[in-house]
Amino acid sequence: MNTITESQAAPGAVPVAAVSDFMARAFTAIGVPEADARKVAGLMVEADLTGADAHGLFRLPQYIRRTRAGGVNPKANVTVTRTAPSTALVEGDNGLGHLVMARATETAIELARETGIGWVGARRSNHAGTAGIYAAMPVEHGMVGIYSVVASANHMAPWGGIEMLLGTNPLGVGIPAGEEPPVVLDFATTVVSYGTVKSYALEGRTMPEGWMVSRTDGAPMTDPNRSNEGMLLPIGGHKGSGLALILGLLAGPLNRAAFGRDVVDFNADDESETNTGHFILVLDVARFLPLAEFKAEIDRHVRDLRASSRLPGVGEIRLPGDRRHALRQQRLRDGIPVSAALRARLDALAQELAIAPLA
Repeated sequence: MNTITESQAAPGAVPVAAVSDFMARAFTAIGVPEADARKVAGLMVEADLTGADAHGLFRLPQYIRRTRAGGVNPKANVTVTRTAPSTALVEGDNGLGHLVMARATETAIELARETGIGWVGARRSNHAGTAGIYAAMPVEHGMVGIYSVVASANHMAPWGGIEMLLGTNPLGVGIPAGEEPPVVLDFATTVVSYGTVKSYALEGRTMPEGWMVSRTDGAPMTDPNRSNEGMLLPIGGHKGSGLALILGLLAGPLNRAAFGRDVVDFNADDESETNTGHFILVLDVARFLPLAEFKAEIDRHVRDLRASSRLPGVGEIRLPGDRRHALRQQRLRDGIPVSAALRARLDALAQELAIAPLA
Protein backbone atom coordinates (compact mmCIF):
# COMPACT_ATOMS: atom_id res chain seq x y z
CA MET A 1 0.00 0.00 0.00
CA ASN A 2 1.15 3.57 -0.64
CA THR A 3 2.88 5.08 2.39
CA ILE A 4 3.82 8.60 3.42
CA THR A 5 7.09 8.86 5.31
CA GLU A 6 7.93 11.36 8.05
CA SER A 7 10.53 12.92 5.78
CA GLN A 8 7.74 13.89 3.42
CA ALA A 9 5.92 15.89 6.11
CA ALA A 10 5.95 19.56 5.13
CA PRO A 11 7.60 22.09 7.43
CA GLY A 12 5.36 24.33 9.52
CA ALA A 13 2.94 21.54 10.42
CA VAL A 14 0.28 22.49 12.99
CA PRO A 15 -1.51 20.02 15.29
CA VAL A 16 -4.91 19.00 13.97
CA ALA A 17 -6.75 20.15 17.09
CA ALA A 18 -5.18 23.62 16.81
CA VAL A 19 -6.26 23.96 13.18
CA SER A 20 -9.82 22.87 13.93
CA ASP A 21 -10.03 25.14 16.99
CA PHE A 22 -8.77 28.15 15.05
CA MET A 23 -11.35 27.69 12.31
CA ALA A 24 -14.16 27.22 14.83
CA ARG A 25 -13.15 30.39 16.67
CA ALA A 26 -13.09 32.31 13.40
CA PHE A 27 -16.62 31.22 12.54
CA THR A 28 -18.03 31.96 15.98
CA ALA A 29 -16.42 35.42 15.81
CA ILE A 30 -18.70 36.28 12.88
CA GLY A 31 -21.89 34.98 14.46
CA VAL A 32 -21.99 31.29 13.53
CA PRO A 33 -23.44 29.26 16.44
CA GLU A 34 -20.69 27.35 18.23
CA ALA A 35 -22.02 23.86 17.45
CA ASP A 36 -22.29 24.73 13.76
CA ALA A 37 -18.86 26.36 13.77
CA ARG A 38 -17.24 23.27 15.24
CA LYS A 39 -19.02 20.98 12.79
CA VAL A 40 -17.86 23.02 9.79
CA ALA A 41 -14.32 23.20 11.19
CA GLY A 42 -14.25 19.43 11.64
CA LEU A 43 -15.30 18.81 8.05
CA MET A 44 -12.84 21.39 6.73
CA VAL A 45 -9.97 19.84 8.67
CA GLU A 46 -10.92 16.47 7.19
CA ALA A 47 -10.07 17.90 3.76
CA ASP A 48 -6.63 18.92 5.03
CA LEU A 49 -6.07 15.56 6.69
CA THR A 50 -6.75 13.68 3.47
CA GLY A 51 -4.55 15.87 1.26
CA ALA A 52 -7.17 18.18 -0.29
CA ASP A 53 -5.12 21.18 0.82
CA ALA A 54 -6.95 23.66 -1.40
CA HIS A 55 -10.30 22.82 0.22
CA GLY A 56 -9.69 23.04 3.96
CA LEU A 57 -7.92 25.69 6.02
CA PHE A 58 -6.91 27.43 2.79
CA ARG A 59 -10.58 28.32 2.17
CA LEU A 60 -11.24 29.85 5.59
CA PRO A 61 -10.50 33.52 4.72
CA GLN A 62 -12.84 33.32 1.73
CA TYR A 63 -15.66 31.72 3.73
CA ILE A 64 -15.30 34.35 6.45
CA ARG A 65 -15.20 37.19 3.94
CA ARG A 66 -18.32 36.03 2.08
CA THR A 67 -20.25 35.48 5.30
CA ARG A 68 -19.37 38.91 6.66
CA ALA A 69 -20.35 40.48 3.34
CA GLY A 70 -23.78 38.88 3.43
CA GLY A 71 -23.21 36.23 0.79
CA VAL A 72 -23.69 33.40 3.32
CA ASN A 73 -26.22 33.14 6.14
CA PRO A 74 -24.29 32.42 9.38
CA LYS A 75 -27.41 31.25 11.23
CA ALA A 76 -29.15 29.22 8.56
CA ASN A 77 -32.12 27.00 9.34
CA VAL A 78 -31.36 23.90 7.26
CA THR A 79 -34.52 21.83 6.67
CA VAL A 80 -35.29 18.46 5.07
CA THR A 81 -38.37 17.49 3.07
CA ARG A 82 -38.95 13.78 2.49
CA THR A 83 -40.32 13.52 -1.06
CA ALA A 84 -40.65 9.70 -1.22
CA PRO A 85 -39.47 6.68 0.81
CA SER A 86 -35.98 6.91 -0.73
CA THR A 87 -35.65 10.58 -1.67
CA ALA A 88 -35.43 13.94 0.04
CA LEU A 89 -34.59 17.56 -0.67
CA VAL A 90 -32.53 19.70 1.69
CA GLU A 91 -33.21 23.45 1.79
CA GLY A 92 -29.98 25.10 2.89
CA ASP A 93 -31.28 28.59 3.70
CA ASN A 94 -28.06 29.93 2.13
CA GLY A 95 -26.03 28.42 4.97
CA LEU A 96 -22.44 27.24 5.07
CA GLY A 97 -22.16 24.44 2.55
CA HIS A 98 -20.56 21.97 4.95
CA LEU A 99 -23.59 22.17 7.25
CA VAL A 100 -25.99 21.69 4.36
CA MET A 101 -24.15 18.71 2.89
CA ALA A 102 -23.56 17.07 6.25
CA ARG A 103 -27.33 17.19 6.81
CA ALA A 104 -27.98 15.87 3.30
CA THR A 105 -25.55 12.99 3.73
CA GLU A 106 -26.91 12.07 7.15
CA THR A 107 -30.41 12.05 5.62
CA ALA A 108 -29.32 9.86 2.71
CA ILE A 109 -27.77 7.36 5.13
CA GLU A 110 -31.03 7.22 7.11
CA LEU A 111 -33.02 6.64 3.91
CA ALA A 112 -30.67 3.89 2.76
CA ARG A 113 -30.91 2.21 6.15
CA GLU A 114 -34.71 2.21 5.82
CA THR A 115 -35.16 1.36 2.14
CA GLY A 116 -31.78 0.26 0.81
CA ILE A 117 -31.09 3.43 -1.15
CA GLY A 118 -31.22 7.15 -0.50
CA TRP A 119 -30.94 10.00 -3.00
CA VAL A 120 -30.87 13.46 -1.46
CA GLY A 121 -30.60 16.73 -3.32
CA ALA A 122 -29.67 20.07 -1.79
CA ARG A 123 -30.33 23.64 -2.87
CA ARG A 124 -29.54 27.14 -1.59
CA SER A 125 -26.23 25.86 -0.30
CA ASN A 126 -22.64 27.09 -0.68
CA HIS A 127 -19.17 25.73 -1.33
CA ALA A 128 -18.77 22.62 0.84
CA GLY A 129 -15.16 21.56 0.38
CA THR A 130 -13.96 18.41 -1.33
CA ALA A 131 -16.21 15.68 -2.73
CA GLY A 132 -14.41 12.88 -0.91
CA ILE A 133 -15.64 14.10 2.49
CA TYR A 134 -19.26 13.28 1.71
CA ALA A 135 -18.63 10.21 -0.45
CA ALA A 136 -16.66 8.68 2.44
CA MET A 137 -19.23 9.38 5.19
CA PRO A 138 -21.57 6.48 4.20
CA VAL A 139 -18.60 4.10 4.13
CA GLU A 140 -18.47 4.24 7.93
CA HIS A 141 -21.98 2.75 7.90
CA GLY A 142 -21.17 -0.06 5.47
CA MET A 143 -22.66 1.85 2.56
CA VAL A 144 -21.58 3.20 -0.81
CA GLY A 145 -21.63 6.98 -1.31
CA ILE A 146 -21.75 8.90 -4.60
CA TYR A 147 -21.62 12.70 -4.49
CA SER A 148 -21.44 15.67 -6.83
CA VAL A 149 -22.10 19.40 -6.87
CA VAL A 150 -22.35 22.35 -9.23
CA ALA A 151 -19.03 24.09 -8.60
CA SER A 152 -19.13 27.57 -7.09
CA ALA A 153 -17.81 29.24 -10.24
CA ASN A 154 -17.62 28.37 -13.93
CA HIS A 155 -14.06 27.78 -15.12
CA MET A 156 -14.63 25.52 -18.12
CA ALA A 157 -16.33 25.90 -21.48
CA PRO A 158 -18.45 23.25 -23.17
CA TRP A 159 -16.21 21.20 -25.45
CA GLY A 160 -15.11 23.35 -28.37
CA GLY A 161 -16.43 26.59 -26.87
CA ILE A 162 -14.93 29.62 -25.15
CA GLU A 163 -17.80 30.70 -22.89
CA MET A 164 -17.26 29.39 -19.36
CA LEU A 165 -20.64 27.78 -18.68
CA LEU A 166 -19.43 24.68 -16.81
CA GLY A 167 -17.75 24.27 -13.45
CA THR A 168 -15.16 21.83 -12.18
CA ASN A 169 -18.19 19.79 -10.99
CA PRO A 170 -16.41 17.05 -9.00
CA LEU A 171 -17.29 13.40 -8.49
CA GLY A 172 -16.77 11.56 -5.22
CA VAL A 173 -17.36 7.83 -4.72
CA GLY A 174 -16.76 5.88 -1.51
CA ILE A 175 -16.80 2.06 -1.29
CA PRO A 176 -16.21 0.20 1.98
CA ALA A 177 -13.47 -2.40 2.32
CA GLY A 178 -12.38 -4.72 5.10
CA GLU A 179 -8.72 -4.76 6.13
CA GLU A 180 -7.73 -2.53 3.23
CA PRO A 181 -8.46 1.22 3.15
CA PRO A 182 -11.85 2.06 1.64
CA VAL A 183 -11.86 2.86 -2.05
CA VAL A 184 -12.50 6.60 -2.28
CA LEU A 185 -12.49 8.34 -5.64
CA ASP A 186 -12.43 12.14 -5.55
CA PHE A 187 -11.67 14.25 -8.60
CA ALA A 188 -12.69 17.38 -10.43
CA THR A 189 -13.95 17.01 -13.99
CA THR A 190 -11.24 19.50 -14.98
CA VAL A 191 -7.57 18.52 -15.09
CA VAL A 192 -7.10 20.34 -11.79
CA SER A 193 -9.40 22.10 -9.34
CA TYR A 194 -9.54 25.89 -9.39
CA GLY A 195 -8.67 25.82 -5.71
CA THR A 196 -5.30 24.38 -6.69
CA VAL A 197 -4.80 27.24 -9.16
CA LYS A 198 -5.51 29.71 -6.34
CA SER A 199 -3.09 27.87 -4.09
CA TYR A 200 -0.39 28.13 -6.77
CA ALA A 201 -1.03 31.86 -7.03
CA LEU A 202 -0.72 32.30 -3.26
CA GLU A 203 2.55 30.34 -3.20
CA GLY A 204 3.97 32.15 -6.25
CA ARG A 205 4.31 28.90 -8.21
CA THR A 206 4.07 28.36 -11.96
CA MET A 207 1.39 26.02 -13.27
CA PRO A 208 2.38 23.19 -15.60
CA GLU A 209 1.13 23.32 -19.16
CA GLY A 210 -2.09 21.45 -19.74
CA TRP A 211 -4.09 22.91 -16.86
CA MET A 212 -5.39 26.10 -18.44
CA VAL A 213 -5.56 27.69 -21.87
CA SER A 214 -6.23 31.25 -22.97
CA ARG A 215 -9.83 32.01 -23.90
CA THR A 216 -8.52 34.26 -26.66
CA ASP A 217 -6.35 31.89 -28.69
CA GLY A 218 -6.27 28.57 -26.84
CA ALA A 219 -2.58 28.91 -25.99
CA PRO A 220 -1.31 27.20 -22.80
CA MET A 221 -1.29 29.37 -19.66
CA THR A 222 1.13 28.83 -16.78
CA ASP A 223 0.74 32.03 -14.71
CA PRO A 224 -1.93 31.41 -12.03
CA ASN A 225 -2.25 35.14 -11.45
CA ARG A 226 -3.69 35.49 -14.96
CA SER A 227 -6.23 32.70 -14.51
CA ASN A 228 -9.09 35.13 -15.14
CA GLU A 229 -7.90 35.29 -18.77
CA GLY A 230 -8.12 31.55 -19.26
CA MET A 231 -10.22 28.45 -18.72
CA LEU A 232 -9.53 25.09 -17.19
CA LEU A 233 -9.32 22.05 -19.45
CA PRO A 234 -11.55 19.01 -18.86
CA ILE A 235 -10.17 15.60 -18.04
CA GLY A 236 -10.22 13.27 -21.02
CA GLY A 237 -11.17 15.94 -23.55
CA HIS A 238 -14.82 15.85 -24.58
CA LYS A 239 -15.55 13.04 -22.10
CA GLY A 240 -14.67 15.20 -19.11
CA SER A 241 -16.74 18.04 -20.49
CA GLY A 242 -19.70 15.70 -20.88
CA LEU A 243 -19.27 14.35 -17.35
CA ALA A 244 -19.22 17.88 -15.91
CA LEU A 245 -22.43 18.62 -17.81
CA ILE A 246 -24.28 15.52 -16.59
CA LEU A 247 -23.22 15.93 -12.96
CA GLY A 248 -24.12 19.61 -13.08
CA LEU A 249 -27.60 18.94 -14.43
CA LEU A 250 -28.29 16.39 -11.68
CA ALA A 251 -26.99 18.65 -8.90
CA GLY A 252 -28.40 21.92 -10.26
CA PRO A 253 -31.69 21.96 -12.20
CA LEU A 254 -32.97 18.77 -10.54
CA ASN A 255 -32.82 20.62 -7.21
CA ARG A 256 -33.94 24.01 -8.57
CA ALA A 257 -30.39 25.22 -7.98
CA ALA A 258 -28.01 27.25 -10.13
CA PHE A 259 -26.32 25.91 -13.28
CA GLY A 260 -24.72 27.39 -16.39
CA ARG A 261 -25.22 31.14 -16.76
CA ASP A 262 -27.03 31.25 -13.41
CA VAL A 263 -23.91 30.28 -11.42
CA VAL A 264 -22.51 33.09 -9.25
CA ASP A 265 -18.70 33.22 -9.13
CA PHE A 266 -18.04 33.12 -5.40
CA ASN A 267 -14.43 34.20 -6.02
CA ALA A 268 -15.54 37.53 -7.48
CA ASP A 269 -18.86 38.17 -5.72
CA ASP A 270 -19.02 38.11 -1.92
CA GLU A 271 -22.56 39.45 -1.54
CA SER A 272 -24.83 37.44 -3.83
CA GLU A 273 -26.46 34.15 -2.85
CA THR A 274 -25.01 31.33 -4.96
CA ASN A 275 -27.86 28.80 -4.67
CA THR A 276 -25.35 25.97 -4.92
CA GLY A 277 -26.88 22.55 -5.66
CA HIS A 278 -25.54 19.14 -4.60
CA PHE A 279 -26.67 15.53 -4.62
CA ILE A 280 -25.67 12.49 -2.59
CA LEU A 281 -26.62 8.90 -3.39
CA VAL A 282 -26.19 6.28 -0.67
CA LEU A 283 -26.55 2.54 -1.24
CA ASP A 284 -26.81 -0.04 1.55
CA VAL A 285 -24.46 -2.90 0.60
CA ALA A 286 -26.29 -5.37 2.85
CA ARG A 287 -29.32 -5.21 0.55
CA PHE A 288 -27.25 -7.11 -2.05
CA LEU A 289 -24.98 -9.41 -0.01
CA PRO A 290 -23.67 -9.64 3.55
CA LEU A 291 -21.43 -6.66 4.29
CA ALA A 292 -18.54 -8.83 5.54
CA GLU A 293 -18.60 -10.84 2.31
CA PHE A 294 -18.59 -7.66 0.21
CA LYS A 295 -15.69 -6.18 2.18
CA ALA A 296 -13.68 -9.40 1.78
CA GLU A 297 -14.26 -9.31 -1.97
CA ILE A 298 -13.19 -5.67 -2.19
CA ASP A 299 -10.03 -6.53 -0.23
CA ARG A 300 -9.25 -9.41 -2.58
CA HIS A 301 -9.67 -7.35 -5.72
CA VAL A 302 -7.79 -4.36 -4.31
CA ARG A 303 -4.84 -6.60 -3.45
CA ASP A 304 -4.90 -8.19 -6.90
CA LEU A 305 -4.85 -4.78 -8.56
CA ARG A 306 -2.12 -3.40 -6.33
CA ALA A 307 0.09 -6.46 -6.83
CA SER A 308 -0.38 -6.61 -10.61
CA SER A 309 2.54 -6.22 -13.03
CA ARG A 310 3.81 -2.68 -13.50
CA LEU A 311 5.23 -0.71 -16.38
CA PRO A 312 8.98 -0.01 -16.29
CA GLY A 313 9.78 2.82 -13.88
CA VAL A 314 6.53 2.53 -11.91
CA GLY A 315 7.27 1.99 -8.24
CA GLU A 316 3.77 1.06 -7.11
CA ILE A 317 0.20 0.84 -8.30
CA ARG A 318 -1.85 3.27 -6.25
CA LEU A 319 -5.61 2.94 -6.03
CA PRO A 320 -8.21 5.58 -5.21
CA GLY A 321 -8.15 6.11 -1.47
CA ASP A 322 -4.61 4.82 -0.81
CA ARG A 323 -2.95 8.21 -0.64
CA ARG A 324 -5.75 9.90 1.34
CA HIS A 325 -5.62 7.06 3.89
CA ALA A 326 -1.84 7.25 4.28
CA LEU A 327 -1.87 11.05 4.47
CA ARG A 328 -4.59 11.01 7.08
CA GLN A 329 -2.58 8.73 9.32
CA GLN A 330 0.57 10.80 8.87
CA ARG A 331 -1.12 14.17 9.42
CA LEU A 332 -3.03 12.99 12.47
CA ARG A 333 0.39 12.15 13.90
CA ASP A 334 2.54 15.00 12.57
CA GLY A 335 0.06 17.81 12.03
CA ILE A 336 -1.28 19.70 9.02
CA PRO A 337 1.25 21.56 6.87
CA VAL A 338 0.66 25.32 6.70
CA SER A 339 2.83 27.33 4.33
CA ALA A 340 4.34 30.66 5.32
CA ALA A 341 2.12 32.46 2.78
CA LEU A 342 -1.06 30.88 4.12
CA ARG A 343 -0.02 31.48 7.73
CA ALA A 344 0.49 35.17 6.97
CA ARG A 345 -3.01 35.34 5.52
CA LEU A 346 -4.44 33.56 8.56
CA ASP A 347 -2.57 35.86 10.96
CA ALA A 348 -4.12 38.84 9.20
CA LEU A 349 -7.54 37.20 9.49
CA ALA A 350 -7.04 36.59 13.22
CA GLN A 351 -6.13 40.22 13.75
CA GLU A 352 -9.16 41.35 11.76
CA LEU A 353 -11.48 39.13 13.83
CA ALA A 354 -9.75 39.93 17.13
CA ILE A 355 -9.08 36.26 17.91
CA ALA A 356 -5.90 34.47 18.91
CA PRO A 357 -3.79 33.44 15.90
CA LEU A 358 -3.24 29.87 14.74
CA ALA A 359 -1.10 28.18 17.38
